[in-house]
Amino acid sequence: MNAGLEGVVAAKTVLSQVNGVEGRLIVRGHDIEALAGQMSFEAMAALLWRDLAPTNLTETQTATALEIARQDAFEKVPALLTAAKGLTVVEGLRTGLSLLSENEDSHVTVTAAIPVFIAALHRASQGLAPVAPSLGRAQVADFFAMLNGEPASELLVGALETYLLTVSDHGMNASTFTARVVAATRAGTVASTVAALCALSGPLHGGAPGPVLDMLDEVGDFSRVDGWIDRHLGDGERLMGFGHRVYRTRDPRADVLKGVVNRVQNTRARMALAEAVEKAAIGALAARYPDRNLETNVELFTAVLLEGIGLPRELFTPVFAMGRVLGWTAHIYEQVASSRLIRPASSYVGPLPEGAPLLAVAG
Repeated sequence: MNAGLEGVVAAKTVLSQVNGVEGRLIVRGHDIEALAGQMSFEAMAALLWRDLAPTNLTETQTATALEIARQDAFEKVPALLTAAKGLTVVEGLRTGLSLLSENEDSHVTVTAAIPVFIAALHRASQGLAPVAPSLGRAQVADFFAMLNGEPASELLVGALETYLLTVSDHGMNASTFTARVVAATRAGTVASTVAALCALSGPLHGGAPGPVLDMLDEVGDFSRVDGWIDRHLGDGERLMGFGHRVYRTRDPRADVLKGVVNRVQNTRARMALAEAVEKAAIGALAARYPDRNLETNVELFTAVLLEGIGLPRELFTPVFAMGRVLGWTAHIYEQVASSRLIRPASSYVGPLPEGAPLLAVAG
């Protein structure tokens, strides 16, 4: 039995390969470094959905489809805001997605709805009216306009777009596996996406970047870095932003995002502290755990980047979903095409009726 399912192959996929030994992420035949920062959100959507979604769309056609779907999603906002009173943004997003109806282009529907719902929910939490999406804007630029009520600079749009592409697909992670399990039952794309979002919301998955900032806040100053790290490692606590379940070397997405962060001007002070923490943490982890290669993961610079482009911490997880939904929906279609229900076995270790033989595995 392998409780974490490490090394258990559950699917064949054309979407991505995570090479933990080499620290390499390949998405549809391309290294992530060749995609993130080099192509648009719409181009990545077209790439991931190619030959899996009901129709193959070009980048331009994908952009148009998402524009129209954002308009449709905005019609759900009044019902969403009524239903989501008192909920966090990620809880409200889950509620909003559940309002969507299944259709032949549900991958476009859910992808377009996520930024519309995030922006409306956040503005409502600030006592502000929702801002409608605009035709003619690309998805990431439209998100900023809906969120802040005004367009963002090309630098900020490009920074967020790069981040969304780095997290768009990443092998059989917890939320993607959840999406495939639900999709295998033929529950539909909307239901599978809601399930994936629930998995993403956990603090060991999509909820991790926020605590990175909490860590940096607690460190506070360069003079406290070494002492803070030694104290927390001595207490057996985890250092947020370091180590990964798959990578045994540096997460390649970390370097992509580090380059983007350095171009965002108001991140310089925070970035300098993050780099000091990174250097000290890697050294301390290597000394304490010489048999484990605990390097920087994507969370460290994700946190600094998202804060630097003006996103509050409560939006970090739902914004993660803005990018990962591209992978979720592609995996959903791939799983449905396999026509195989996912049904692992379990090993029963409870009591047995008197005289009954013990079976090692029960289906």
